[in-house]
Amino acid sequence: MLLPLARKLELVSGFLKTQSTLALSTSGGAGSPRAAPLFYLPGDHLELYWFSSPPSEHSRNLKRDPAAAVAVYAQAVRWEDIRGCQMLGDVAVIADQRRRAIAAAYVERFRLGALFQAAMVRCRLYAFRPRWVRYIDNSRRFGFKFEIDL
Repeated sequence: MLLPLARKLELVSGFLKTQSTLALSTSGGAGSPRAAPLFYLPGDHLELYWFSSPPSEHSRNLKRDPAAAVAVYAQAVRWEDIRGCQMLGDVAVIADQRRRAIAAAYVERFRLGALFQAAMVRCRLYAFRPRWVRYIDNSRRFGFKFEIDL
């Protein structure tokens, strides 16, 4: 059964709202892959937001090359429970008036205390915007998946 694009986007967006952690893959200085788990806040158009300190390895990698891969998946112990998204896209730093609203939603979502909020001031806010998405959901049937080019 072929799903219309609107339904595919709805499934991916709904899934991203149920999870909290992404695996960010960046390219290291010599082109070697690097991965980092990060809390994220989902946006309205499949974008994902997170805070990271500028000296972190993934932040340095993104400054050099904003292309990234992201994986978000639900914890599973049986193959029937495997669900997730693989995405390719670009990352940008958000430094405009949107930062305050996104930061407030991030703090609320993760119930962050004052100590972490103070640390966020020194962090950059990043936005991942996918160009390509693969969605997998074995709970529908083994091998259920689709791809979206954005």
